[in-house]
Amino acid sequence: MSEAQAAQIEVSEIQGLIDWLAAFGITSEGGVTRLLYSKDWVKAQNALKQKMEDTGYTTYFDNVGNLFGRIEGTEKDVILTGSHADTVVQGGKYDGAYGVLASYLATKRLVELYGKPKKTIEVVSLCEEEGSRFPLTYWGSKNIVGDYSPMTVEGIKDKDGIPFKQAMTEAGFQFLAYKTKKRSDIQHFIEIHIEQGSVLEKSQLDLGLVSHIVGQKRFTVTLNGESNHAGTTPMTERKDALVCAANCISELTAIAKAEYPALRVTTGQLIAKPNVPNVIAGNVNFTLDIRHHESEVLEAFCQRAALLLQKLAAKSGIAIEIDLWTDISPVPLDTKLHNEMEKKLAAKGLTYMQMVSGAGHDAQVFGQHIPTTMLFVPSKNGISHSPLEYTDSAKLEIGVSVLMDYLYELAY
Repeated sequence: MSEAQAAQIEVSEIQGLIDWLAAFGITSEGGVTRLLYSKDWVKAQNALKQKMEDTGYTTYFDNVGNLFGRIEGTEKDVILTGSHADTVVQGGKYDGAYGVLASYLATKRLVELYGKPKKTIEVVSLCEEEGSRFPLTYWGSKNIVGDYSPMTVEGIKDKDGIPFKQAMTEAGFQFLAYKTKKRSDIQHFIEIHIEQGSVLEKSQLDLGLVSHIVGQKRFTVTLNGESNHAGTTPMTERKDALVCAANCISELTAIAKAEYPALRVTTGQLIAKPNVPNVIAGNVNFTLDIRHHESEVLEAFCQRAALLLQKLAAKSGIAIEIDLWTDISPVPLDTKLHNEMEKKLAAKGLTYMQMVSGAGHDAQVFGQHIPTTMLFVPSKNGISHSPLEYTDSAKLEIGVSVLMDYLYELAY
């Protein structure tokens, strides 16, 4: 068999696995909807379990539904690799799934080539990351590191009113028997993922070596002005909460663009009341999502933003409330392995860059507790969380090949 033929078989193998897993939750629009503890989620996790068993892995679920495929090493320290099995509603087939399947395939090939590792390798299909069914995220990874407990989901329900506890129990994981248990045997976590952005594709690079995952602060800003008649109220006498909101959003965006090139500030939701065409808006709520990979910069911008918002509101005679409801610290990842592997990547003729992840990932949860490494492969047109999500098979295979090298370095 020629090298070209062998490469083609490898390329089709990872794409075939992705298409196979996407069948669990496939929608009529070509997307994938596989929510935590749903029927399609249960089928997908059990199918993965069976596939790993057929390949020689020892498999087990933990008490919340994280699936592990274990290749026993001569040492008991565990190298954990994988990603999440759940999707957003009408999501793509690569987000999360690629990381699980690439880890499975890379480990399978390593065992075929070199036999059992020194350090035990576990491939994990994390039960949940997206927060698409219930209002919480990282249920899988945060249980492994001990950050969540039964109290975390107390009173939580999905949009259909189904309690978290009920959904978990019906999926086969007894909530009453659930206890938080932090694992102490994991020495390193490594996650490979699609970029979900356009940087690698536009730069025509094969890989992103992730150095940081951004911190996030999310606020709801409430402006209370005065509703009044649109035709009889002079412009100089108005307390227009919507105009004030527009000024706030515009000025913050301009400052971020001009002075903070790596910072992201987004208003994704705005609600004006009474929301009537001929009435001045007396009340407005809008959100601010602010992200940066350096804590000092993130804190400084948020403080500056709060002062600016208060100043603009006071100028308009409007009362303001600023509520912080998400506060996630930036996480620097372990780049030592990247630095050690760069010569090997160059020798393979691969192109790459060190980069920051603007999206959250399970790697940031693990990265706060144990050495953690993350890799990106390019995303077509930067599209993700969509049926249009796509990564070329050749790039997927490059990711599997590089993950093999990283796992060999860590476990062999």
